Amino acid sequence: MLHHPMILQCPLFQGLPPDALDYALSYFEAHVKAYEKGDFLHQVSFPLERFGLVLSGTIQVSMDDMDGHHIIMNNVSAGGLFGEAYCFLGTDAPIYICAVTEAEVLWMRPTRVKAPRLPLQERDQMLANRFVAALASRTLSLNQRIQILSRRTLREKLITFLSQYATAQGDTFTVPFDRASMANFLGADRSALSRELSHLRKEGVLDYHRNQFRILK
Repeated sequence: MLHHPMILQCPLFQGLPPDALDYALSYFEAHVKAYEKGDFLHQVSFPLERFGLVLSGTIQVSMDDMDGHHIIMNNVSAGGLFGEAYCFLGTDAPIYICAVTEAEVLWMRPTRVKAPRLPLQERDQMLANRFVAALASRTLSLNQRIQILSRRTLREKLITFLSQYATAQGDTFTVPFDRASMANFLGADRSALSRELSHLRKEGVLDYHRNQFRILK
């Protein structure tokens, strides 16, 4: 499984030849673990010792706010990374990570990023730079979430949310959320979300089937 095709789609490993890939997997102390739907990969108040790459299925990252409301931070599908920032900082991670489908995860450690072996090799520096780039990408993702939640109306939040996926994937795209999860992610009621999607379809703005969307104008 350490040569799963999804690995080479991850920015950490993209473009690496077989020998360099083997070295990179060793560098990050990689190993694969499978999960059943509903399994918890991490629970709140414990340090997150490893970060993950989803090889198959979908995992969900969530947290509770001060009032005890459950908030979905992200759904991560195959090819996506999660937990890299908390793992790098080594602090308690106030998040839940749960498998929402059967899933396989490549777990990794950033030990050698934080404490490089000397003398520093060029390939070690390259892998450390790729990990830092992954952290920067996570910051951009958080900024996108802020853009969504800062919108005043549900319609504005929904259009911003879908526009981000359209920008990344094209006019036809799939989101890693069902309706309930999407509503939670947008901070909205599920029924209100369904009504707003229906309005946008009637207006000819978009079409959709389950979690597949097509922007029409």
